Amino acid sequence: MSIFDPDPSGQTVDDRPERAGGRVVVVLVVVLVLLVAGGYAAARVVAGDRVPRGASISGVEVGGLTRAAAIEKLRDAFEPRIARSIDVSVRHSTDGATEAGTKGTDQVAADDLGLRVDYAASVDDAGARASWAPGRQWDFFTGGRDVDAVVDIDEQRLDATLDELASGLGTPPRDGQIRFTADGVETVAPAAGEEIDREAAKEALTEAFLQREASVVLEVEPAQPDIDASDLSEAEENFANPAMSAPVTLVFGKSQVRLEPARFASALSMKAQNGALVPQVDTTRLTALVKRATTDGAPVDATVRVVGGKPQVVPAKPGVSFEPEQVAAVFTGLLTKPEGQRRASVTAKVVEADFTTADARKLKIVERVSRFQTFYPHADYRNVNLGRAAEIIDGTLLKPGETFSLNGIVGERTKANGFTEGYIISDGILRKDLGGGVSQMATTVFNAMFFAGLQDVEHKPHSFYIDRYPVGREATVAWPSVDLRFRNNTPYGVLVKAAVDPSSPGGQGTVTVSMYSTKIWDIDSATSQRYAFVPPRTRTLTTPDCEAFTGYSGFQVDVTRIFRKVGSSAVAKRERFHTVYTPADSVRCAKPGAPAPAGTGTD
Repeated sequence: MSIFDPDPSGQTVDDRPERAGGRVVVVLVVVLVLLVAGGYAAARVVAGDRVPRGASISGVEVGGLTRAAAIEKLRDAFEPRIARSIDVSVRHSTDGATEAGTKGTDQVAADDLGLRVDYAASVDDAGARASWAPGRQWDFFTGGRDVDAVVDIDEQRLDATLDELASGLGTPPRDGQIRFTADGVETVAPAAGEEIDREAAKEALTEAFLQREASVVLEVEPAQPDIDASDLSEAEENFANPAMSAPVTLVFGKSQVRLEPARFASALSMKAQNGALVPQVDTTRLTALVKRATTDGAPVDATVRVVGGKPQVVPAKPGVSFEPEQVAAVFTGLLTKPEGQRRASVTAKVVEADFTTADARKLKIVERVSRFQTFYPHADYRNVNLGRAAEIIDGTLLKPGETFSLNGIVGERTKANGFTEGYIISDGILRKDLGGGVSQMATTVFNAMFFAGLQDVEHKPHSFYIDRYPVGREATVAWPSVDLRFRNNTPYGVLVKAAVDPSSPGGQGTVTVSMYSTKIWDIDSATSQRYAFVPPRTRTLTTPDCEAFTGYSGFQVDVTRIFRKVGSSAVAKRERFHTVYTPADSVRCAKPGAPAPAGTGTD
């Protein structure tokens, strides 16, 4: 093909010079591109991860430094400031009059405020970074500026320091509060107050730390409570008043735990959260309330006790195993329900008591039917032994047809059982043994039984008469052979109460036994004259435990128990108790081998 083409005029044109010129342009463009790329690469090398030229961080010049060098320079600049004190004063601001209520200056270190500079984040914020992006290269050569250091603040430490600084100036605002008491719902009205503007204080103290300012003045300004009157009213109407309006009943199997508002009030509270009062239920306290009406293990039978002088049924306690959180959830769900709907079942493992609350009420133990009191001269062993016996007997409950046994209830009089040595009557003379004095409890119980009209099953009077006891109407006991037993032959239950008022060197002690039931009989007692007297003899003892004693005559006596129906004067029946008292022998103590005086026996 010809390289000559005719132009429009018909002449032939040679384009070789044009093509040669185009190649020159291409070469020049390539050279320029290479020069620019090389310069950009050089600029990238120069910039690296350095901070832009002319940059500073809170007044500390770091422009052109590598990231690591800039971090180190910041640390050198700010680390000494952590311990440096700032003079801080606080003052009122009342309608702009800042002279009122100025508090003296306190010195506070940055460490007290929980201020720390994040050196790495601060340097990065100033522009230290490695990047091929054109904008990064532009920033390095032209973008240097002063930026604030990035500061981390321990909010709790700052708040504590601000509270200390503001103490004595103004009154903090008071949130509206709701309290639950045994008497019902109590409210505490909200009140406006004055406090430090926390955000402004934070900014001012941070700025003083960063700029090395020597002092800061903080203002105490009006502040409103988070929980205002409307929040208080809403909480009272929607939760507090409904919660305390009626009892809540939790059902465990066949048993119910009824919680009265006066009892569960201590488990309720309302806590301020995000501008509202939120109900709180103390699971630990609620669980304690439920466990008072139940047990963790074996169930507890119902019983009766005397409160304020009158018998009261103590409800049975089922053995219940439950999850406290589940109980709390069910309980909380019932608090806002109306009366009549405040009852729900709780998932639990339940073992019911054998003797239920209903069974205890059927016993009809409603009044005191007898009371008897005896007195004794001072002796420490009597205080111990009688007190321990009373402690064990007190609260004994006899169902219809059951028999009371003093030995069976009190048990053997041993040191392990709480008894000590005292005087007993053995073979007609006084000796020391464990449990001495307990026979006075037997006599007192016997007389309470006597006047309650219960059936005597077994009683043994003392072998010789003791003048502080009613003649012919007393009893002794000895483990295990001699017992005091009587039967509850009434259709009602019988509650036995026993108490001892200890003696003292200057006064006698008392033993009191009362019985509670439904009264059937009015009881009178008639005592005959003493008869069939037998004089005492004198015995000489040579044993180490001999106790000298002046004896007296034995005799016989009859006591008649007279029964009348309550409110009737007619005698329904009579019961005779015949007692034979042996002589109380006089005892003379002699050395082993000494001859006995004429007319005396020896042991």
